[in-house]
Amino acid sequence: MVCAALIAGARPAVAVPGFDSKLTTRVFAAGLAFAAPRILDAATPAELTVWGLNGITAIDPGLTVALNGNQVQVLASGRVVFTHVAPAENDAEGWGRIAGEANAAAFEVSPLLRRAGNQALVQSFFDEMFNHLDPYSRYVPPAPAEDERDKLSVDAGAGLGLVRQGRAVVVGDVVPGGPGAAAGVRVGDRILSVDSERLRGASVAQVRGLLTGPDGTELPISVRGLDGQIRVLTLTLSYVPPESVFSTRDGDLLVLRITAFDGNTAQRLSQALEAGMANKPLPAALVLDLRGNRGGLLRQAVTSVALLAEQGVIAGTAGRDPQATHDWRIDGGGDLTHGMRQIILVDARTASAAEIMAAALADLGRAVVVGSTTLGKGLVQTITRLPDGGEMFVTWSRVLAPKSWPIQALGVMPQICTSRGPDATQLQLTDLAGGNWDMAEAVAKTRAARPPLTAATALALRSACPAAEGAVGDMAVAHFLAAHPRAYTAALIQ
Repeated sequence: MVCAALIAGARPAVAVPGFDSKLTTRVFAAGLAFAAPRILDAATPAELTVWGLNGITAIDPGLTVALNGNQVQVLASGRVVFTHVAPAENDAEGWGRIAGEANAAAFEVSPLLRRAGNQALVQSFFDEMFNHLDPYSRYVPPAPAEDERDKLSVDAGAGLGLVRQGRAVVVGDVVPGGPGAAAGVRVGDRILSVDSERLRGASVAQVRGLLTGPDGTELPISVRGLDGQIRVLTLTLSYVPPESVFSTRDGDLLVLRITAFDGNTAQRLSQALEAGMANKPLPAALVLDLRGNRGGLLRQAVTSVALLAEQGVIAGTAGRDPQATHDWRIDGGGDLTHGMRQIILVDARTASAAEIMAAALADLGRAVVVGSTTLGKGLVQTITRLPDGGEMFVTWSRVLAPKSWPIQALGVMPQICTSRGPDATQLQLTDLAGGNWDMAEAVAKTRAARPPLTAATALALRSACPAAEGAVGDMAVAHFLAAHPRAYTAALIQ
């Protein structure tokens, strides 16, 4: 093993009070070993480490890091305080050791680093490293990472929305398929007791707390219905994801607003579609409102698309790691709307999994997208837990739409743009009614784009329909397309 050299007053990086050199070195080594083979644009552990060591300078500008020949050095006001022979460029463990020892040496001579603390140096190292990569790769320190893990292991609940009415706590909403619905709880029921504990004067928060606990817990409750009758029911608690699909009927439109893609979204969408299609008269068109939807689980978006189209590629992911490259396809028989016209509303806040859904249904010729250019988040992260309990998220693949264009930076170009104002929107609709599609060239250019795109290229393409929050007239456009089949057909991507 090559040891640090002691030259010009430099000290070997040994135990330093307040700095856990052994753990920090393990964290750096594990992070480099995980990131180097997975990041989208190839970089060696050597390059990643040199970038990351600039985190020392970010905290204390009086310190600099230099790579002189085969020597990695840390300097304080021009004086070498650490030097080490560089290992092989792909030696993640060796470069992790360099990073740990260099930070320890810098910590020992810098009051600013000691004031910031050990954890700040780890954070700064990874921040500087990821600054050279992409906007979404990141390191999450142990405490916030633990908080996030706690949120993912929350207590089970009853699937009930509770409201206060006078001195009573009343059921305002029952999640379909949730524990409350299964037990026979109804909207309007007044909750009298939970597990034999009477609730006179209890707050909504207190009752909600009594209705949470470990998954599978059975709770006897008593309720008074709107008819005045008291019923004794048994709730079996389970995890109930927040509702993410909301269904309404707007004239001849079935409108499904999807707010996120969580672990239950595809199932909720399927239920809403079946219920909406069972009502008579049948709607003339389906509207999927994805405005403000920031995304969520990729697989839920893919499964949701499979409910609305018959066959074809839904999306692909491409990365350097073979496990990051994958295609999702529909092999037939999945369209619950039986070919009904579909209109998707998007805006500048539509992102990630929601963009994947909009891009897929548009490229497959199953929907007309209405609104503005979307956010443009089309990168997928993989995650690992590091030795300190922190977590590292590394972007390892790009999402490609069915026609092979990248969602990242580009976003989804709508077939009808509403962000240029009511007059421009009306002109598009008038032209579509005559069979002329004004957005054809702009959409074709985005579909012809291939990764990687420069920021300037993406901005130029997006300028055809500036990103904006949802327009008031978006739903009016949907009604127009439902009433004018020729205009709808003219705007479909072939």
